[in-house]
Amino acid sequence: MTEGTANAPSRRLRPAPAPSDAIVAAIAFALTMAVLSSAHGAGRRLDALGVALAAIACFPLLARRRAPLGVFALTAAASATLNGLGYGLGPPFGPTAALFFVAVDERTRAQVARTAAVVLAVFVMHVAATTGAHSGFPTSAVLFGIVVWGGAWMIGDQVRQRRRRRLEVEERLRRTERERARERRLAAAEERTRIARDLHDSAAHAINVILVQAGAARLLQDRDPESARAALSTIEDVARETIGEIDQLVHGLRENDGSPTVEPPTGLAALDTLVVRYRAAGLAINVHVDGRRRPLPRRLDQAAYRILQESLTNAARHGDGAAEIDIHYGEGELVLNVSNPVAAPARGETGGGHGLLGMRERASLLGGTLEAGGDGRTFQVQARLPYRGDEDAP
Repeated sequence: MTEGTANAPSRRLRPAPAPSDAIVAAIAFALTMAVLSSAHGAGRRLDALGVALAAIACFPLLARRRAPLGVFALTAAASATLNGLGYGLGPPFGPTAALFFVAVDERTRAQVARTAAVVLAVFVMHVAATTGAHSGFPTSAVLFGIVVWGGAWMIGDQVRQRRRRRLEVEERLRRTERERARERRLAAAEERTRIARDLHDSAAHAINVILVQAGAARLLQDRDPESARAALSTIEDVARETIGEIDQLVHGLRENDGSPTVEPPTGLAALDTLVVRYRAAGLAINVHVDGRRRPLPRRLDQAAYRILQESLTNAARHGDGAAEIDIHYGEGELVLNVSNPVAAPARGETGGGHGLLGMRERASLLGGTLEAGGDGRTFQVQARLPYRGDEDAP
């Protein structure tokens, strides 16, 4: 540990005097000297000792940031000595300023009893010194001292309270800004996670359709050129749509302002197009809708579409060429069921992979559930997505 490091706490506890402290000390000394020099009826003329005591009663204010209570006691003791030696009954400018700084200092609140005891003892010392230097009890001087010191204390305490309130307001503002920044980061992270899920779903869906259509075009190019051209046209459409969507998603991921703006995917209104595309790829799909159709919240609508899209992608990749879709609009939830026969042991049956993970995340974010599994012959995905009246409308 270096010497500078070892002395760092000491420097924090012993702050250096500010230029304003020197100004206050100089003004207090000048006023004290002016009063002592023009004092009428003083029992002792101003001399070197009086100047030294006046300096001791004022210049310790330079150290008031280090030990405000000690500075007050020292300046008040020097001022009492001036009065006790008969230099005159001048106002104690140095001790008054020191008492103001004691009231302003936040550390005073942690040692109220000690501060009160020191102030009372110093005041009694002042009264005793003044009484001993003059005949009779100096009632007017005592009352004046009470008013002056009491006023200095009250003004200093008000300044301290105002400063504390300002600091508390500033701290609340900083805390609020930190919380807002944290919320913005969380929102950006959630949005990027959503974009990543959409990117996976779009790519997986497009690659699967392109793979099937490319195989169909290859097989039909000789005996059914028209069907082969239709398959190639489907590949072109899917590729163009997917490239546009991926470009938009990647653009959102590259945004650095923490608020990527990416147009969300379509909802269940695009299910017919999705089904037609997979039927063209050779997947026999039967769709059954039960219950009263209703407008769905935007997030739920998008999640339902993505879950059906990923389920059909799995069915096309691992199934036996057919899939059943059941959509039930219940009173409090939307229930999706997608089942397909399994041609061979499918990786989807293990419940692993990014596709099933993404579907579960979508359902969980909406407060719903998603179950996926099979019995060796059929693989089934069931999602329950509850309605929420406070969600934004589609």
